[in-house]
Amino acid sequence: MMARLQLWTTGLLVAIAVSISLAVAEDSGLSVVGAETQHPAEIVKKESHPILFRRKRAWLWNSIYVEEERSYDVPLKIGKLRSDKPVTVKSFELEGEGANTIFTVDENGDLYVKRTLDREEKSEYHLTAKLYDGNHKLIEDDGEFVVQVYDINDNAPVFPGTYNGSINERSPIGSKVAQVKATDADDPTTANGDLRYSLIQDYSAFQINDVTGEITCRVNTLDRETRSQYVVVVKAQDLRGRDTGSTATTSVTINVEDINDNIASFTRRTYELQVPENHRLNEKIDTLELEDRDEKQNKQPRFTIPSDTFYIKLSRNNDGDVMLKKELDYETKNSYSFTVQVRENLANLRFPADNVNSAVTTAQVNIKVLDVDEPPSFTQPIYHFTVEEERMVTNIGAVTAIDPDEPKKRIRYSILDGNCPIIINPTTGQLSTREKLDRELEATHVFQVKAQEEPNGLESFVKVNITVKDINDNKPELSVDEIFICENDHVGTVIGTLRATDKDDQPASFTFSLYNESSNFSIRDYGNNTADLVVKMGPFSMDDPQDYSVDVRISDGGRPVLTSVTKLAIKSCRCDANRIITQCKASPVTMGVSVQALIAILLCILTILVIVILFVMRKRYQKDSLVSMKHSGEIHEQLVTYDEEGGGEMDTNGYDVSILSSACHDGSLLRRPDHHPHPSLYARVTKNPQPTACKGDMAVMIEVKKGEADHDRDGFPYDTLHIYGYEGPESLAGSLSSLDSSSTGSNLDYDFLNDWGPRFRSLAELYGVDGPEYYHQY
Repeated sequence: MMARLQLWTTGLLVAIAVSISLAVAEDSGLSVVGAETQHPAEIVKKESHPILFRRKRAWLWNSIYVEEERSYDVPLKIGKLRSDKPVTVKSFELEGEGANTIFTVDENGDLYVKRTLDREEKSEYHLTAKLYDGNHKLIEDDGEFVVQVYDINDNAPVFPGTYNGSINERSPIGSKVAQVKATDADDPTTANGDLRYSLIQDYSAFQINDVTGEITCRVNTLDRETRSQYVVVVKAQDLRGRDTGSTATTSVTINVEDINDNIASFTRRTYELQVPENHRLNEKIDTLELEDRDEKQNKQPRFTIPSDTFYIKLSRNNDGDVMLKKELDYETKNSYSFTVQVRENLANLRFPADNVNSAVTTAQVNIKVLDVDEPPSFTQPIYHFTVEEERMVTNIGAVTAIDPDEPKKRIRYSILDGNCPIIINPTTGQLSTREKLDRELEATHVFQVKAQEEPNGLESFVKVNITVKDINDNKPELSVDEIFICENDHVGTVIGTLRATDKDDQPASFTFSLYNESSNFSIRDYGNNTADLVVKMGPFSMDDPQDYSVDVRISDGGRPVLTSVTKLAIKSCRCDANRIITQCKASPVTMGVSVQALIAILLCILTILVIVILFVMRKRYQKDSLVSMKHSGEIHEQLVTYDEEGGGEMDTNGYDVSILSSACHDGSLLRRPDHHPHPSLYARVTKNPQPTACKGDMAVMIEVKKGEADHDRDGFPYDTLHIYGYEGPESLAGSLSSLDSSSTGSNLDYDFLNDWGPRFRSLAELYGVDGPEYYHQY
């Protein structure tokens, strides 16, 4: 309501001022050219001052002001355009900003505004005027003037939003927290747009600069643990903060940031902890919890612990984790007790800590060790022994483990590697060799020994390292490049340098000499493990059929001293003056074969010989079988069923004639059963899915028959040829063929074949009582 009243009051004052200005202008003849107003001291009247003359100006009018936000029912006169030229009939014309739309002029030169203006939209309008006579002839041209929009307080201050600020607790007075800024669309050069700031809520701890809007701390006792957040309300008011000014408000959230101003305190004065004796090193046993009102990042405790068995490590929550530094042994010590202190670095704090008098900075820690069943413990973490090679050693050393618990249990030892050349006494842990060791094959032997409580208790393992000690058990070996002599070599010529190697690890001192004296060569030993082969007597000739060689003896100088003798061949060559070979005598080619190669070759020869003998014997046996078949005079024929329908394996039933032959040998065919067939004999006669060749005469005969069947176009196809009944010349059963049989020539009764089943019924009909008639019919 007050703002509305103020608006109307301001508008009334402006209107009165404009009216008075117009009236004075008409009486005093004020002249305005463009937008420039003449100073009153320059305005004089002609009549009273004949010496001073007014500059001639055609346009005459005053400065023009229009109040913003004023509504008009009809156009409002805001000024008058005049000219000092005498024109009876005249007219005016406006051009420029808002001409003829916002501003109009009549034939008398009265200037009107037609609609409401807004200074915040446009604060001034630039116009020009022209004067015409009755014939629309231009009298005056381009008179410029400005219509200024007068500002009123029609806009309230505006904040862009809410604000956030922060400040550390215990900050000094005057510390900046945040800064706010509001805007006002009114003219900032007037009181309408001049703002002032103030706090209207919760201003006990903070203050604000009324001009800049900066919020600062007015106390130095902010405590996050007491209050961590403040919300203050800021008011912005125009008219320089007068009560009649428009206002706007916003809120500022102020967070109090934490600093380390509290001492960490134990939650208990005594901690009772338990830990098993097999607890792993550097692992947590338990946690000593601390209370600290500060936030986690400012909880910075430092512990002091008088113990060399335990230590304290900060946990994820900055509490104290009790850690194990040394191994525990219940049998040695079963309890520990010590005092722990905690402190914090508060050097940067200007005031004493809030809880300096109530914090618990010392605590008693009692740790009880619990007994557990532990595996055997070795006396050493790793065992090292040395064994001399090429010897059987029964007492290398002992691996010892004990049971740390009470009562002590017996320990049994074993080696995990079954191929290890070392064995161990299962009771005493004494190590010995299973076989002789060779350092040149394997210099060290590493294996694991298991110790286990009897009978099947806990077990533990230890590493054992056996180093094989070298002895002088390898003869030295000659190492030399190819050596040759030239025909023109004279006495004393060095034809080669001798060196030696030794597989043993011991440092050797090689000496070289000739095993057999040579009339042509000698050895010059330098005593530094090298020697030269020197010409003793010459000359030499490639035409000489003799091949040159020397036996070099090498001694290694070890304990015991070992010596080797090596035959060194020397080539005969023809050389130039610089001992460069031009031609050499061909050396006899020698071939060396190892014992293993000889054994392999011998085994191959024996294998081939055995195979050849077996093959020859088989061929001879087959030949004898064919000869016996040729002279036997027996007739053989196929045994098939007479219901054959040709060609298929399922249609042909073949029978194993060996069953019949064996039956004839024991006389079962001569005996006719009274009541029932012979079950075992019948069971032995089975159908063969595929005929298999057997060794002996039968196999040879089958092969012959197969060949005949393959080449006889009139014969039966081979797939009907199964098993042939063949009895040798010494068979007691004789031939089963019906070709040589007659109705009266057989004294055997074959009716018993009917009792053998349906498969032998056809055979019984052939050789039974009705056999001759049936055969005659067939």
